[in-house]
Amino acid sequence: MWWLLLFLGAMSIVVASKIAFIGWGIGSREYDFTGFSGHVTRAMSITPVLLYLLTQRASAMMRLGAIALGVGFGTLIAVSRIMVHAHSLSESIAGWLLGGTISFVFIYLLHKAPPIRAHYGLIALGLVGLIFATPFVEPTPTQRWITQAALYLSGHDRPYIRVTWQPAPKSWRPSNDVEI
Repeated sequence: MWWLLLFLGAMSIVVASKIAFIGWGIGSREYDFTGFSGHVTRAMSITPVLLYLLTQRASAMMRLGAIALGVGFGTLIAVSRIMVHAHSLSESIAGWLLGGTISFVFIYLLHKAPPIRAHYGLIALGLVGLIFATPFVEPTPTQRWITQAALYLSGHDRPYIRVTWQPAPKSWRPSNDVEI
């Protein structure tokens, strides 16, 4: 329950930061910051916790190694978001710090609690199902929803965009789910 509350709080911060930029242009030109990276926040808040939970009955070194592996995965996601020009360095670092904070706060709260009994068969079945279902699932248009919410809340008819730090040109039309 604690993790879910922490995660929802972090994702609310991500969405609020994106709405602030898209609707009002609130960000930092100096740091090229238009909002926290949601991908990086999710990777950093989920993977270290998941790997910690899976190794909770193992030795302390194994748990630390699992957490480090999760942090490494989150770091790879951060680097990939920069490499594909989906986010700036500052946005990826902000997402990394936000998600990492969620993981480490939760792991700190949990480390003295009795170990949770993991059902490895169910976890494996879920992962296999996820792997096979992924190619058939349409991406959720979250960026479009965030843009629509930002425009509604701000009362503007066009979003602010990173390139000019100004509202988009009058010819702007929403795309499927492109990062702004």
